[in-house]
Amino acid sequence: MDNPTRCSVIIIGAGISGITAAKVLAENGVEDVVILEAADRIGGRIRKEEFGGVTVELGAGWIAGVGGEQSNPVWELARQSNLRTCFSDYSNARYNIYDQNSGKIFPSRVAAESYKKAVASAIQKLQNHDDSPLDETNGPKTPIELAIDFILHDFEMAEVEPISTYVDFGEREYLVADERGYEYLLYKMGESFLFTSDTEGKILDSRLKLNKVVRELQHSRNGVSVKTEDGCVYEANYVILSVSIGVLQSHLISFSPPLPRWKTEAISNCDIMVYTKVFLKFPYKFWPCGPEKEFFIYAHHRRGYYTFWQHMENAYPGSNILVVTLTNGESKRIEAQSDEETMKEAMEVLRSMFGCHIPNAMDILVPRWWNNRFQRGSYSNYPICDNHQLIDDIKAPVGRVFFTGEHTSEKFNGYVHGGYLSGIDTAKALLEEIIKEKEWKSENQSFLIEPLLALTGSLTLKQPEAVSNNLHKFTIPWTTLSS
Repeated sequence: MDNPTRCSVIIIGAGISGITAAKVLAENGVEDVVILEAADRIGGRIRKEEFGGVTVELGAGWIAGVGGEQSNPVWELARQSNLRTCFSDYSNARYNIYDQNSGKIFPSRVAAESYKKAVASAIQKLQNHDDSPLDETNGPKTPIELAIDFILHDFEMAEVEPISTYVDFGEREYLVADERGYEYLLYKMGESFLFTSDTEGKILDSRLKLNKVVRELQHSRNGVSVKTEDGCVYEANYVILSVSIGVLQSHLISFSPPLPRWKTEAISNCDIMVYTKVFLKFPYKFWPCGPEKEFFIYAHHRRGYYTFWQHMENAYPGSNILVVTLTNGESKRIEAQSDEETMKEAMEVLRSMFGCHIPNAMDILVPRWWNNRFQRGSYSNYPICDNHQLIDDIKAPVGRVFFTGEHTSEKFNGYVHGGYLSGIDTAKALLEEIIKEKEWKSENQSFLIEPLLALTGSLTLKQPEAVSNNLHKFTIPWTTLSS
């Protein structure tokens, strides 16, 4: 095996939090950094793919929290990069609910009453700090109640408690609809501190290492050592872990010594949401595309069964693409079956809404976030009840091992800007630790050098060998003093 690669800081994961942390370190003089990314690309859960002649976002797709007095930092990055976005108005989705039996849209009065009832029930749960499922007597029963309950609790745009994202940054949301992809923001950030090709915009910097799956992390008071699946070893003074909470729970990375109990318990107590957008391409559009028709809902007797739909005509006119969102159990179920089976189910749902005459889909795209061992889910989901200690424990460093990512953001977990801001916070915390260590070394070196100076001052210049011998006696074998 080759000699270990040595650097000041290792960053594991090149998602938005990892890239942001590396950028902040570089801006503050810590450029001796190695970024280890398990996949063959940067971006993490920000990932684009070409489908049906357009660019679609498999993971994070919206910039949430726009239009308030305080500017969302990710929105600012998008503006600086001239990223194309499209305003999303969810407010009328509840009035576009299709009855699975009749195929007709529920009257607005019925939808409004069901929505009002669901919101009241959810607020009561919040006031009681109740994070358990609703019981059968009080819970949603009818297909429309189940559909609205799904929107309120599983679809991130419709949480009923005050969300910091919307309170701080504004209530508007914009869909990213740019052929360069949401991930373009990360490449633009990378350009500022990583060597990048002028023509292709490709990162060529040797400090970014792709296809490096970290499996072992040894840590001590003196430093850290990381071993990848291909047998490479990297050593550093510190490490920043920017992997998802799902990866931390999956034990892909082994720690030596093991993480303390308070840390592992906090990690295990955080839920990971699985959020799947299934894309379907058609030869022509057969769904309503007028004002307030971008989103529509399918009310089924099984909660979350192909419930939330969106057409892509506002973002990409003429694309003839529909997107249906599934979560958690339904996401895991369709990940385990073939795409052909998923297309068959989706087509049955669409035909119950729009009639049996509609055309078959020409193509389907099914992301698999749960079965991706480098992600193991889509985003973190903390219990409803306030538990500041849980988040504090998740983001707290363990010696020289620092943690970052959207799951470490108390106010903005689950959002891209949460990952971005956590990367900044973690890098700043690490910089403070580096300064403290340098000061400690300086103080201790002064403490050790003073008696040496007193000793050598009594020796004449004609005795260089004696001076050398005396200095040798006081050599300190601590790696921390020379690192």
